[in-house]
Amino acid sequence: MTYQIKSFDTLPDDLNSDLAEGIDKIAKVACQLSYLISIGCLSSLNLNKETSTNSDGDKQKALDVYADDAYLKEVKNSKIRFYASEEQEEVIDLGGDGKLALAIDPLDGSSNIDTNVSIGSIFSIRSLSDSHLKNNKINDIFLAPGSQQIAAGYVIFGPQTMFVVTFGKGVKTFILDRKKNIFIDSKLETIIPADTREYAVNASNARHWDKRMKNYIDDSIAGKSGPRGIDFNMRWVASLVAETHRILSRGGIFIYPADSRKGYEKGRLRMVYECAPIAFLIEQAGGAATDSFNRILDLEVSKLHERTPFAFGSRNEIARLQAYNDLPEAEVSPLFGKRGLFSN
Repeated sequence: MTYQIKSFDTLPDDLNSDLAEGIDKIAKVACQLSYLISIGCLSSLNLNKETSTNSDGDKQKALDVYADDAYLKEVKNSKIRFYASEEQEEVIDLGGDGKLALAIDPLDGSSNIDTNVSIGSIFSIRSLSDSHLKNNKINDIFLAPGSQQIAAGYVIFGPQTMFVVTFGKGVKTFILDRKKNIFIDSKLETIIPADTREYAVNASNARHWDKRMKNYIDDSIAGKSGPRGIDFNMRWVASLVAETHRILSRGGIFIYPADSRKGYEKGRLRMVYECAPIAFLIEQAGGAATDSFNRILDLEVSKLHERTPFAFGSRNEIARLQAYNDLPEAEVSPLFGKRGLFSN
């Protein structure tokens, strides 16, 4: 039986009906959130109000909680059996006979709600094996490498509400038609250029970075007069969805490194419902994603809310960043680029 898609004008013909249903339910909630976010303070819900902290100690806004409740309610009674969220301490078993597992950041970038900057939802879907169910290894499906994802994507609530998704065969983008309340295939080709002159990093944290990371940024800032020999632009939105969308649209590199502060030793972004799905999208668009040393999609984690350093974007620039990080300690010097390792 083919599942009747209600929130899209079209999806791939060969898409499994259970997966199509799950994607459709995510899109249905996204339509609701798009309207709520668009009216801001006119809503009866004070979107920017801090309510409490989530399971990982981060401050929650009212919209974080609302979005999590909305997604959880919508995917119940579907083929999604397990639900893992940034706002939930443990994986939730939804019951039923479904063979899908959903990991989601219901509302990424909520600190930007009051500034009218683009925010979004990030999701990852995996397929359950019989052994996961028989052996009651619920968490294992989420802790496995991101290469086991069968779909991943995000919704960005900006000037346009867009649904960006991969099923492992490239990246598809849909734009919300507010009058029809459905997502329309944009027909846009999403390919990340291999080279870039634009990077995104929170430079205010530079004093906490290790020397390799500082050298990479210092050499980039030096521009034409430095070892890189080209000028760069810097961007920083503090919204992972917004940063990802810009890079998918025109290239670039995003970096959130580990640093010396307590709680930042492994960066701040979570592997399961932020980094793994973004990495899947980025690779499907021709880019690369790393923890600065290893391919993100190859990495396992030991717990649901585990964090990781994260860098992604234009393939050649990611390779250059890794080359800086791979240098032995004795060779770490801002002058090494002048010895010809990275001359253009």
